[in-house]
Order: sequence, then structure tokens, then C-alpha cells
Amino acid sequence: MEKRALGKSALPVSPIAFGAWAIGGWMWGGADKKDAIRAIHACLDNGVTSLDTAPIYGFGQSEEIVGEAIKGKRDSYEILTKCGMRWEGTKGEYFFTTNDNGGVQREIYTYSGRDSIIAECEDSLRRLGTDYIDLYQVHWPDGTTPIEEAMEAFRILLEQGKIRAAGVSNYSVEQM
Repeated sequence: MEKRALGKSALPVSPIAFGAWAIGGWMWGGADKKDAIRAIHACLDNGVTSLDTAPIYGFGQSEEIVGEAIKGKRDSYEILTKCGMRWEGTKGEYFFTTNDNGGVQREIYTYSGRDSIIAECEDSLRRLGTDYIDLYQVHWPDGTTPIEEAMEAFRILLEQGKIRAAGVSNYSVEQM
């Protein structure tokens, strides 16, 4: 499958991505870990190299499974993950309440403060078992934090080589 540049970036991605929300278990009932890893490997075998995940997908479980699947093959994939949906603490804007994979009730907040984004990136890098993320995105708009603060965090992460490109998810044209 021929790769394409993502937007105006130089980041090459496959035009089809593997969505990893369901493999995290949360809200989807889960998937067998071995089956999930086989599915990710089958994607690569068929030219699908972009993997879309997020910390909120299974409260880190999706990123951990993706990390296990790409071990030894990191350079063959583009990792697209997100930040800004927090379940630890109450900073930001309340979004919703849900139960995690273990049945524990969690309040979810959208928060894209500078220090939070940087800390979330470190957590994602650890779960994914990699030293860089190809595309790092604010998952949902945060009405409490100026977008400039999030962009400052992205600038720092870009300079450190921890992310290759930055963006947003679930933003309207007006919000961008």
C-alpha cells in the first residue's frame, strides 16, 4: 500500500489505519490479546502500517497491546496516539463517568495543560515500548486550557524528538 503524507506534514502514513480502541477492552468487551496482536501483524502484512490508539482505550491497555505487537518491528509502523483525557485527578473539564476494565468507576476529564501533556507522553512512550510517537494529538477539546499551552507542550516534545507530528482529534473547524 502506498503511503501518503499526513496533512501538511512530512509524516508518511498508510491511507488506512488500524483502530485500537476495541483491543483495550473498555466499552467494547475486550479482545483476546493474542488475537489483537495477530490482527496488528496482519495489518502490516497487508500494507496497513498506521496504528491509532489512546491512553483512554482500556485505561492504557490498548497502548500496552500495541507496544507488544510492534516490539522488534517499530520502524515498520506509524503510532498515532492521543492525550488529554484524564482519569486521575480533576483538572480540566468534566467529560463523563464510566467504569474501567476492572469495574472501578472513573470520572473522565478533558485536560490539555502543558505539564499534563508532557507527563502523558512519557506514560504512552513507556506503555508503547518506544522512544517516539509519530502523531500525538489532543483527544478532545478542553475548555479550561488555552490551546497555546497545549501547543507549547507539543513544541517541547517535538524538540526532544519524542513526537514527530502534533495534531488534534474531535475538534470542529471553528475550534481549530
